[in-house]
Amino acid sequence: MPLKKSTPDFILIIVTLTLLAVGLIMVYSASAVWADYKFDDSFFFAKRQLLFAAVGVFAMFFIMNVEYWTWRNWAKVLVIICFVLLVLVLIPGVGVLRNGSRSWIGVGAFSIQPSEFMKLAMIAFLAKYLSENQKYITSFRKGVLPSLLLVFTAFGMIMLQPDLGTGTVMVGTCVVMIFISGARVMHFAWMGLAGSAGFAALVVSAPYRIKRITSFLDPWEDPLNSGFQIIQSLYAIGPGGLFGLGLGESRQKFFYLPEPQNDFIFAILAEELGFIGGTFVLLLFALILWRGIRIALGAPDLFGSFLAVGIVSMIAIQVMINVGVVTGLMPVTGITLPFLSYGGSSLTLMLMAVGVLLNISRYSRN
Repeated sequence: MPLKKSTPDFILIIVTLTLLAVGLIMVYSASAVWADYKFDDSFFFAKRQLLFAAVGVFAMFFIMNVEYWTWRNWAKVLVIICFVLLVLVLIPGVGVLRNGSRSWIGVGAFSIQPSEFMKLAMIAFLAKYLSENQKYITSFRKGVLPSLLLVFTAFGMIMLQPDLGTGTVMVGTCVVMIFISGARVMHFAWMGLAGSAGFAALVVSAPYRIKRITSFLDPWEDPLNSGFQIIQSLYAIGPGGLFGLGLGESRQKFFYLPEPQNDFIFAILAEELGFIGGTFVLLLFALILWRGIRIALGAPDLFGSFLAVGIVSMIAIQVMINVGVVTGLMPVTGITLPFLSYGGSSLTLMLMAVGVLLNISRYSRN
């Protein structure tokens, strides 16, 4: 594809690296007490997060120089590989069981979560499919249905682990991509009804999910069990006030909020850095959303546009769910805060995705 290459989006690079730096600081601050107690090393999680960040940044800058249409050529292969990994992770002895979910393959701390990489593979495949089948997109049977079958097959396999958070982000991202590709609004109305019924079935099928819903509505009804995390998260955010208690001065990280370096790291950030710190981080994510939309609008072809929309939607949806859970606006689900939460697969995947977005920006018309 003979396109003129320019410099990548500098603002996107700076914002991403800033979020990554904030994340490294907060992972140490949030995890130091727990790491010292469990591993006799207050830097245990911070050192691993630094390693994941180094690998991720290298991958980001490497992928930034790989022409984005390469992902179109490899999209089918990547999806197949991810499906194979999703099967392997369910096999006892191969998949690693943690906190009731069989979502990892690997040894110890150095393991990967296939469902995370399925998100990016599905975005690439769907961008390829939608860009090549634009004439059928207004037809539910020929355009929308084939893509939905693939997406919900992947969702079903992810739910076998189970991992509702990652599956929800993937499905939400794909729905956004299908919507902006030109699918009819009526199709989404029917999809909404079907999705609501399916979600209700998933909730009813597992008692712990029912508890999560009821605890979201009234966490104080069961404060020592299903409502515990939400309450402790709110106890962290509340005292933070405008300016926070100060970096490293969190009280909730002293064994009140379970493993605060993971899904609830935003609560510790708000406690230590206050409303100002939390707003600063959310503004950085808003900048990523703005630059991503700008890149999508300026992409030289439909594949690049859909790919950029998919990546920025994935990040935005994940941020909204995580912050919604931490602030008590949504039911608890296991989902990380991009670039900030501890976790190798999530961090590496997000930085790789930004690398793809940066490469699209090198050919953008904006």
